[in-house]
Amino acid sequence: MNGRGKRNSTLFAVAIVVTVVLAACGGAIQSNSDASQTAGAVLADTAGTESQLPADFQIAVYQGQEIVGGQEVLFSELLGQGKPVVLNLWAGLCPPCRLEMPDFQEVSDQFGDEVVLFGLDVGPFTNLGSREDGQSLVQELGVTYPVGTTDEADVVRAYGLIGMPTTYFITPDGEIVQQWTGLLTSEKLSKLVEELLEASGGS
Repeated sequence: MNGRGKRNSTLFAVAIVVTVVLAACGGAIQSNSDASQTAGAVLADTAGTESQLPADFQIAVYQGQEIVGGQEVLFSELLGQGKPVVLNLWAGLCPPCRLEMPDFQEVSDQFGDEVVLFGLDVGPFTNLGSREDGQSLVQELGVTYPVGTTDEADVVRAYGLIGMPTTYFITPDGEIVQQWTGLLTSEKLSKLVEELLEASGGS
């Protein structure tokens, strides 16, 4: 193989590796002219499609027990509070997840008890960290909104997870009105929460 052939072969191999890494962590899944989507996020607007939640699942709460109602809760109990729920699926060794957590904290502080913002650590099911990695990240960043994990691996498949992080915007009656795959900034997250509150007005 000549020098040009070797170079092309190397570039092709690098491209494959980069593609795999981005797909695993919710990187550049879809381009969009919206500046808030420069991290490669994808927004699926499911409003009006009656997209209901999959089966209920058990959560082991890392922190925020006083907000969600205990150390072990069902996801349905979060919805049972009668508030919209922002469900963020993340992992301890996912770089975009790390980057967006401070923004989630900012939005959690902004909206207070108008919504339940919950971070679900699915690292053990995505090869992106253990429970210990998830707990360490939360402590390192100093976020205070409720987070936890689950033992039910089916949650990842049931929610149709295609990248990390992924965030679901859910009305109190269990309708997923929007789904965002990729990193969220505080500005974009705030806008989506406002839209969720509006969609939940008649719930």
